[in-house]
Amino acid sequence: MTQPMTITEKILAAHAGRELVSPGELIQVRVDLALANDITAPLAIQVFREIGAHRVFDPERLALVADHFVPNKDIASAEQARILQDFAKEQDITHYYHQGNGGVEHVILPEKGLVVPGDLVLGADSHTCTYGALGAFSAGVGSTDLGAVLATGETWLKVPAAIRVEYQGELTPWVGGKDLILFTLGRIGVEGANYKTLEFCGSTMEKLPMDDRFTMANMAVEGGAKNGIVAPDSITRAYVSERALHEPVFFSSDPDAAYENVLSIDVTEIEPQVAFPHSPDNVRPVSKAGEVPLDQVFIGSCTNGRLGDLRQAASILKGRTVAPGVRVIVLPGSREIALQAVREGIAETFLESGAVFGPPSCGPCLGGHLGILAHKERALATSNRNFVGRMGHPESEVYLANPAVAAASAVLGRIASPEDL
Repeated sequence: MTQPMTITEKILAAHAGRELVSPGELIQVRVDLALANDITAPLAIQVFREIGAHRVFDPERLALVADHFVPNKDIASAEQARILQDFAKEQDITHYYHQGNGGVEHVILPEKGLVVPGDLVLGADSHTCTYGALGAFSAGVGSTDLGAVLATGETWLKVPAAIRVEYQGELTPWVGGKDLILFTLGRIGVEGANYKTLEFCGSTMEKLPMDDRFTMANMAVEGGAKNGIVAPDSITRAYVSERALHEPVFFSSDPDAAYENVLSIDVTEIEPQVAFPHSPDNVRPVSKAGEVPLDQVFIGSCTNGRLGDLRQAASILKGRTVAPGVRVIVLPGSREIALQAVREGIAETFLESGAVFGPPSCGPCLGGHLGILAHKERALATSNRNFVGRMGHPESEVYLANPAVAAASAVLGRIASPEDL
């Protein structure tokens, strides 16, 4: 009788050419897609050259995305982006994206159909785990590891044990994927899933839109997870059917698969969540946030820069004005999202409210540019991390929330719920 396996174990087994794998095993796997950005690719390219490689393993299975410091903010960032451009030209890389045709890497790769269910994706960026929302195995690796992957198309991995997180019940208004993952991080902590799989399932997940699933998988790493994953279903199939550049493989966990832990969460009592400084697991309900005045609100990033996120924020800002003294920065996740935001009047709503609507970019999320915080300033962001100095000055503060809370807070000038409007 075949050993029952989780969806992650099945994907890893398939890519290792084995019938089964078990948690803790070291396996060698083939990689369907490797990716890097303008910060991480230059080091990976350097390693690629140092090991004597001349050609990448497959120019159609590598994605290079300039997204962290674009449009380039200084000479150093311009040189970094130039390395990507030159390498892409030298190696005939099919999927090279810069600001004119791209956006944030973890938004554009699913959008462009480069990742589909059943894939194994490795990227030199910790939030590569985003693609687990599609039912793929995806994880971040160091630039050194990626340099070797560029040359060989293979790597070794330790098979992670799995934590099954079951969400049951109907979501209350203004609650979405961001709140579910923040609430979960509040339960398990930032080290609660170290080198584990976080498998998201349950009746709530079955109704959750793709945008929300991407948000949850994106922040699996904030719990220390190697990967986050959602078994593909009809919602996934609808998403990939319009985009897929290659054939998907739909895996699912066996009913009797082994989990290290099972966490059950009743979502009916969950309200919008806010992560307080300086950790994504330092969460509390927005109703318990207290009086926290803000200097800046950032709506965007690979966590919440998708069209559904912008639509939600715009629905609240429509006909309202940003509070005096508050800077609001909105950065769409991709060119396509920006175009649609223009077509739907979303961009106009943001601009009329007093917000800045900028280029598709990571922007201030990592303290890069387009919104750095000064001494003692406070920001509410829809991004994924709020560590000390994450968005600027080490004595600034970053709070994390969903786009609806961000928009309401922008109007009131303090952390607030849409209900407060």
